[in-house]
This record gives sequence, C-alpha cells and structure tokens, in this order.
Amino acid sequence: MKKYIILFFGLFLSFQLSAQGDFLIEGKSSKVTIPFKLINNLIFIPIKVNGVELNFLLDSGVEETILFSMEEQQAVSFNNVVKVRLRGLGSEEEVEGLKSTNNILETHGLKSSNHLVYIILDQSFNLSSQIGIPVNGIIGYKFFKNNLVEVNYQKKKVIVHSNNEAIRKKLDKKFKSIPITIEKSKPYITTIAVVDSVSVPAKLLIDIGNSDAFWVFENNKIKLPVKNFPDFLGKGFSGDIEGHRAKIDKFSIDEFHFKKPIVSFPDSASVRNVKMVPGRIGSVGGEVLKRFTLVLDYADQKLYLKKNSKYSEPFTYNKSGITIQHNGLQWVQETVHLETVQVVTSVAEAGYNDRNKDDFKYKFMLKPVYEIVGIRKNSTAEKCGLHKGDIIVSINRTTPYKYSLEQINQLLKSEEDIWIDLEVERNSLVLKFRFKLQDEL
Repeated sequence: MKKYIILFFGLFLSFQLSAQGDFLIEGKSSKVTIPFKLINNLIFIPIKVNGVELNFLLDSGVEETILFSMEEQQAVSFNNVVKVRLRGLGSEEEVEGLKSTNNILETHGLKSSNHLVYIILDQSFNLSSQIGIPVNGIIGYKFFKNNLVEVNYQKKKVIVHSNNEAIRKKLDKKFKSIPITIEKSKPYITTIAVVDSVSVPAKLLIDIGNSDAFWVFENNKIKLPVKNFPDFLGKGFSGDIEGHRAKIDKFSIDEFHFKKPIVSFPDSASVRNVKMVPGRIGSVGGEVLKRFTLVLDYADQKLYLKKNSKYSEPFTYNKSGITIQHNGLQWVQETVHLETVQVVTSVAEAGYNDRNKDDFKYKFMLKPVYEIVGIRKNSTAEKCGLHKGDIIVSINRTTPYKYSLEQINQLLKSEEDIWIDLEVERNSLVLKFRFKLQDEL
C-alpha cells in the first residue's frame, strides 16, 4: 500500500506533529544569536544537518522541516529513511519524497536531536533560482516551539531566548504585547481589515515565510476590489500560485495601522487543498513584519512588537510585470587592473614609463544568468514585447551580473515611474526594449 503525506509549502503544511525534535539552547546560556540573510522580506539561516551546513528559510507558517535541492549536498547522511509521496499546493499532482527520523540539527548553540525531516526529491522544486542564493530547506514550528524567538529585521539577527518569566517582564517594558493563538502548530492573530469603509475582523496566520504584506482568501465579507490585476504570488510543491493584487482601505494590528496596503488574493484553485483553521481568512507576511522587531512566544501565546525605522515605508510591488530568476551560470571575462611598482636600475630607466605594459590582465569568473520566467498579462513589459524565456543581456546598459537578484527585484519595485532599458537574447538574437514602470493600483 502506498503511503501518502500531504505537505504544503509556506502557508500550507497541515498535519500533526510528534513532540520530538524540539530546539533547545545548549549549555548554561539564556540566549543564542543567529545572523540571517534577508532577501525579498524572507529570512534565511544556516543550520547544520547531521554535521553538514545548509541554508534554511525560517517560516512560522510550516509545521514540519522540509529539505530540497539536495543534489549538491551528497555528504549529508540521513537516518531511518522511508519513501513517501508528497502532494502540494498548486495542483493535485504528487511528487516523490523521503521521510527521515533521528537527525541532529544545530546552529549557534541551538540543537535539536531526533529531528524528523521530509526530503523532496523533485529537483524542479528549487527556491535557489528564485531567491539568488542556495536554499536547501524550510524550518518552522519546532524552531519556535520551546523558546522565545526574537527577529530583529534591521540588525538581521534572530535571538532565541530561553523560556522564562524574567525575559517576558523585560519584553513587556519595551514591546507591545498582543495575544495570539497557536492552532495546529501555527501562530494566528486577530486583526481588523477595512474594505469599502466597512470594518471586518480578520484572523490571520503570522507567516514569516511569506514575502507579501497580506494574503486574503475571498469570502462573503471580503471581496476582491474592482481595481486589481492578476499576478504570480509564489511557488508550491506542484506548481505556481496564481492570484490577484489589490489595495484595501486599511489593516490594523492592535494599535498599529497600515493605510492602503497591497493585499494578495490567491485564486481558490491554488488553496483548495489547504485545511483552514476556523475563522482564518488569510496571512500577514514579511512586508509588514519587517517593519518591526518582533518576538514570538508560542508557550505564552503572545506576539511582541516594536516599530523600527521602516514602519512608515510605502507598500510596493513589482511594477514591471516580469518575474526574473537565475538560470544557471556563465563564464565571464573580466579585466583586472594590476597595481605594479617599477624597479629602477639606471638613470635611463627612470625616465621610461610604459603604462600599457603589464598593468592589467583578464580573468574568468562564473556569474549568474538571469531569465524572464513569467510576464504579467497587460503589464507594461508585455506591451513592449518582452517574452517569457528571454535571457537578460543588460539592464539600464549595465551587465546584469553586476546586480544581485534582490537588487533587480528592488529596482522593479521602485516607487517612481522610472524607465527600464533591457537588452535580451531571444533565439540567438539580441533585442532591445524600453518600458516605464507604472502603478496599476
């Protein structure tokens, strides 16, 4: 008989957990500090799995620990491996996977023994190409369960505090404390959404692994605003997550108010497999959470918030309509200037200066190739003639590998209606395009 396990990425894991594999602080320390990389509002931390360091997306919206993109990590050994079939958000198709128990995960003095992991074998599920750095897994509930987890977005540090009342008293003095609930191993908060001037209570998943501001599932009280556009929202195990983006009047989390936030409305087909907890209508993600230093306290069911300098920043989105990701590497020839010191052996040589001799050399380096993998319908990029599959040759007359993928995405989210010049390779031809970023909302 086949063994089936239902998995959902991001907001989508939905099965019960064992009590094993919780993270504990080693030694007598009361806290540990873990540096992280912040890319597209998402947090990536290093964790050793059975002695081999991997990069994990930290995600409060998942229950189990998931690994993928393991083809280059053959050195990792897994224990008690069983084959399973995984079915994910995006379609009904299944992918092959493995279940492994009795693993050791550790980072910066935080350790989990007898840890259960699921391994996706389908190499097409690959976040690395979308993020721009190697990503090997997602970790959630067991990281948060036993400790108070502080996320400082500005310092790019996760500080894991031991679970005690002395820490909570300090937090109460510096942070705003908001009650939350932990349901099916995930944190939920009750907020207020204002749509068409009507206030609606909104129970949201606190989803650190979602880069958007808010996701909302349409219901009889909250409908998709008339002014909207279709867009790519994310990637599930079995396909892309499609939906629409729009603005609503306001979202409020206790005393914190967000006017005219950009809200994503996933299509019903993309979330039909998600088992919702009662009353849930969506998620609050990184575009909002990055405006705070926050502490998640699962044991006492509290969220602590303190504004940071990004609190009042405007909400933005990709105005170009193109989705770009890595598509392999290429060898690039670069000129390297040599700083040389002339050795003078005679008075005659002192008057001779050949600056064209041996003052530079060429070296070859591997650089990322960027490809357009999606184009929003009726977007300014589609109207100018860009196609899915175009390989980017230059961006605003600069070679694309001079930018990180994060920098390119930030450029396309510019608040201003700036012009973008792209050269792309299509069918061995180099074509030039020019379009203006335009706000569709």
